[in-house]
Amino acid sequence: MLTNYFITRIASLLNEKTGLPEAEIEKLMEVPPDFKMGDYAFPCYTLSKALKKAPNVIASELSKTLPSVSPVVEIRDIGPYLNFFIDRTIFAEMVLKKVCEEHDCYGSSSTGAGKRVVIDYSSPNIAKHLAVHHLRSALIGNAILHVYKTLGYTCTGINHLGDWGTQFGQLMVAYKRWGSEDAYQSYTVTDLNNLYVKFHQEAEKNPLLEGEAREWFKKLEAGDQEARDLWQRFKDISLREFQKIYEMLGIHFDAFVGESFYNTMVVDTVMRAKEKGLTRVSEEALIVDLEPYGMPPCLLRKKDDATLYATRDIAAAEYRQKTYNFDKMIYVVGSEQKLHFKQVFKVLELMGYEWGSHCVHVDFGLMKFKDAKMSTRKGTVVLLEDLLSEAIERAKQIIEAKNPQLENKDTVARHVGIGAIIFADLSAKRNKDVVFDWNEALNFDGETGPYVQYTHARLCSILRKYGKAVTTRVDFGLLKEDETTVLLKSLEQFPSVIVRAAEFYEPSLISNHLIAVCSNLNRFYNTHRVLADDEELARARILLVDATRQVLKNGLKILGINAPGQM
Repeated sequence: MLTNYFITRIASLLNEKTGLPEAEIEKLMEVPPDFKMGDYAFPCYTLSKALKKAPNVIASELSKTLPSVSPVVEIRDIGPYLNFFIDRTIFAEMVLKKVCEEHDCYGSSSTGAGKRVVIDYSSPNIAKHLAVHHLRSALIGNAILHVYKTLGYTCTGINHLGDWGTQFGQLMVAYKRWGSEDAYQSYTVTDLNNLYVKFHQEAEKNPLLEGEAREWFKKLEAGDQEARDLWQRFKDISLREFQKIYEMLGIHFDAFVGESFYNTMVVDTVMRAKEKGLTRVSEEALIVDLEPYGMPPCLLRKKDDATLYATRDIAAAEYRQKTYNFDKMIYVVGSEQKLHFKQVFKVLELMGYEWGSHCVHVDFGLMKFKDAKMSTRKGTVVLLEDLLSEAIERAKQIIEAKNPQLENKDTVARHVGIGAIIFADLSAKRNKDVVFDWNEALNFDGETGPYVQYTHARLCSILRKYGKAVTTRVDFGLLKEDETTVLLKSLEQFPSVIVRAAEFYEPSLISNHLIAVCSNLNRFYNTHRVLADDEELARARILLVDATRQVLKNGLKILGINAPGQM
């Protein structure tokens, strides 16, 4: 990362005076909240015990004895911190040259080279609509995948479909009784959902239907050809519609592998757990007792020998490790499944799998709507396709009002509308509930996706107006104003924000940083004229504009959002 150059220089200075290892110093370095307090700060608390002095005394003494060696121009103590000021000309040159040289790769690194991350996300149920409650897993998982790819990891995105269970027996009964063979080619998930509802309505009047459904599911488990054909038919219909929505969102998976795939593996999984002496029978069910670890038992097999989610998830983890040899496996699943994954990970650990500790549950809160009508337009859930279509239509209306002459209005409206939904989701901390508000999400002046996209488009417009090639052959000494320095700092910090987003599985760090870049750009733009009469000054500021445009584009791409050149 770019910051390493400056921090390494500071760490070398501190190492000579304190004896503290440079690697430890680098980890402790901070960025002050106000640029007027310095560019980097070292907290002296760590030295307090060894030197038997108060941190503020240590900071004061070091500020008087440490030499200011390029690129450090000043060292100042502020309370318990030792603050370092960097030469602004050198800073501007290094930041802008790096962004300009790396272009679309700025922010990337080789940190994860040779390592593989498997990410399990989205995971809807077959024969049911993709609804808004599926959105957060898909968007957070997609962003985390992009973050890790940016850091050089080999990433595998898996959609773990809910394609097994007694509900398929119910659906088969409904299809055989009330479905239309001729209508198969035109069947949609809505038709399947209607059949599912019809079954439950009729089962209230005729309880024998439940037994019939269990028989059909037993046939499916036993490999009966007719049952398998029906099941595959339902799956194909669902995937066709799912794929349409994933395409709208720009999300692509490396594998669609449902629970059914692991069905033949669970017997061996249960056998291995037994051989390890982990299981016992409780109330005719096979369990792993997790009471010593402060958890209820993990059920592997019910008394009727049916397996459960946990059994299939353990089998899936075994298969994925064997297939992908992952260094980390991330499950992007809602907060309500915290206990489930704690149990699964603990069982993997007890089975002797060292890699079990490399499995992570990335939980998240709910998406709620400020507009109460959104929850009742079609039943009790908001269909994802409806939400995306409405976002595109609303964006189109705003564009018609703001810029009716814009070319490719439909494409831009699609990018802005869907980008607004993605950004609204990913700008909130993932473990918090998101309250979606149309007026806020599509506000071009708020802390929104359209605001970042519009800022990017405006910078593209400035570059078109300039009409000349961007070059790094500029006088960097012209880029030392306070507003310019603050903007440069936000560009320089972009790579480290990506690293933190990976560390905490938190895409909101990137979305919030993009808002900060836009705010800093606007302060710079409102104070300084970019296309100045002085050609040399204009050339330097155009380089800054282009670097800012690049960071916004790269950040939006990681979030899964397009960056239009015109809006």
